[in-house]
Amino acid sequence: MISQWQLRAAFAARLSDVYGREVPAYTTLVDVSREVNEDVLRAQGADAERLGSIGRVTAERHGAIRVGTPAELGQVARVFGALGMHPVGFYDLREAAAGAVPVVSTAFRPVDGEELARNPFRVFTSLLTPADPRFFDADLRARLENFLAGRELFPPELLALADRAEAERELPEEDAERFLQLAVSAFELSTEPIDRAWYETLEKVSAVAADIGGVRSTHINHLTPRVLDIDELYRRMTERGIEMIDTIQGPPNWKGPDILLRQTSFRALAEPRALRTPDGSVISGALRVRFGEVEARGIAVTREGRALHDRLLGRIDEHLALHPGAERAEVARALWEEHLPGTEQELAAQELAYFTYQVADRRPRDGSRPPATLGELLAQGWVQARPIVYEDFLPRSAAGIFQSNLSGEGSRDNDQEGTAHDAEWLSAAVDREVLDPFALYEQQQNRSLARVARELDLDGPLR
Repeated sequence: MISQWQLRAAFAARLSDVYGREVPAYTTLVDVSREVNEDVLRAQGADAERLGSIGRVTAERHGAIRVGTPAELGQVARVFGALGMHPVGFYDLREAAAGAVPVVSTAFRPVDGEELARNPFRVFTSLLTPADPRFFDADLRARLENFLAGRELFPPELLALADRAEAERELPEEDAERFLQLAVSAFELSTEPIDRAWYETLEKVSAVAADIGGVRSTHINHLTPRVLDIDELYRRMTERGIEMIDTIQGPPNWKGPDILLRQTSFRALAEPRALRTPDGSVISGALRVRFGEVEARGIAVTREGRALHDRLLGRIDEHLALHPGAERAEVARALWEEHLPGTEQELAAQELAYFTYQVADRRPRDGSRPPATLGELLAQGWVQARPIVYEDFLPRSAAGIFQSNLSGEGSRDNDQEGTAHDAEWLSAAVDREVLDPFALYEQQQNRSLARVARELDLDGPLR
């Protein structure tokens, strides 16, 4: 029998092979990421693995896909449910982007700590919003919804196997192999000719809309390895002649602890695609929608930590508006060093980030009773803290990556009022709860605190 985590690991590996064949520059990205990680491990030793073992980091990937309807998103949830992946977080890229990115998103990923350690594969999944009048007028919305209703992204056999794998949490080897073949095939780039006129109609609104609603299939949009030094990776990729986007999205490179997520990518490449012209003939063309992203993950922050992060982003924008010639990275670094704690201990003490706690192997052996507060337990060496990896995404960074790889801003009518979509709406769309990432991190932290209290025979919960 093949368990869910084994299915997940095999799916991620096979998808990586497929994407490497389709987008050769992705293979270069993976190779350079591995080289950088090996160099960081040599230089830093055990400190390099503070946010995950090198085995986990090397195998780690996140993918990105885009679908057009709630029904399609529900089927995606079934496929990823077979892999032990759950929808976590709600991201409204319509609001995070300056230009036209008419999608809302969630991320499918494992949520259990052991499952994440085995294979942390995650897929950022975006859903088109045809009902939003800022992007689509009534006529185009009707045409788009009619087009989307007439396509099938996932064959019934795949969905049936997915439901069985989710219910039973495993599949027999032969069925597992069939499931993997069908699942990987569903995300391969189709060779079916694209209606050029229809694609170009949607492209005037947004290249993202055209990539979703202008074709009769879905595909892996990017696949992202994890790197331990994203600034060094950016430099090495540029040295190899790979054109990177202008910036590294997310928090700055600074002297304190890395928090949340930093991302960058190489620019979308022109890929040959068959196009059908209005007279019915098929010609060879090219579309530029897929790119190679890479990420560096930091510590998960609490709601208070996230609020501080978001306030600092606002301060950066304000400063740059007043000083247009200033370097964004330098402004961000100065603000980070002024307002963010410079050590993990301070982050924990100020309850700005999440950690797991465990009783120290070399705790005091003088017969004294352990102190009753977490701060004292840490200070006196009874307990050790380990940062929890941020497993999720930042809407502003995701929108920034999307936009930096598009050829135009598209069109957006800000005089119209947008449709209201939130996590509750998305939960109904996929017929399963979209989980709150903060709650997941807090549960993980609280479980570790309860374990410490039991092991040290303390009265009451630790704070």
